[in-house]
Amino acid sequence: MSRLLFLLAACTLLAQSPKYHVGRAPTPEELRDWNISIGPDGKGLPEGRGTALQARDTYANRCVKCHGEKGQGREDAPALAGGQGTLKSPKPLKTVGSYWPYATTIYDYISRAMPFDRPGTLTNDQVYSLTAYVLYLNGLVKDTDVIDAHTLPKIQMPNRNGFVPDPRPDVHK
Repeated sequence: MSRLLFLLAACTLLAQSPKYHVGRAPTPEELRDWNISIGPDGKGLPEGRGTALQARDTYANRCVKCHGEKGQGREDAPALAGGQGTLKSPKPLKTVGSYWPYATTIYDYISRAMPFDRPGTLTNDQVYSLTAYVLYLNGLVKDTDVIDAHTLPKIQMPNRNGFVPDPRPDVHK
């Protein structure tokens, strides 16, 4: 059992103790459904596929109002694209293309948190397509490149090696 599942199960069992007389312990299937973590190596990515071309309508209908037509962002929403070469400047622009070290994180974030007003409502294919679209906006893939569980982890993000490993001995490497 993964550490996350163990912690969820332990917390849930405590919350469902006889003292409170409410709820029930989750089933093993419910615990598995909550374990939606995606690793940098792609472990945990589901079936599905998509291209930036396939995401154009979804992006226009569900993303553009916050992130702008070209991923430039809005006043209250972050930019998704641009910022390459700004990280060492006085005003770095931390976008997917300039800052994020792993492409799999894009899938994970879109799947969990987008669209902002209805997170978790996109299909796997829509999430793969939107991931491809964000990568396309950053010039990292072509609009026809297929993104799926096999191709996404292979994409080298520009800032992949820009993070310093934590030297503390108590931190898992």
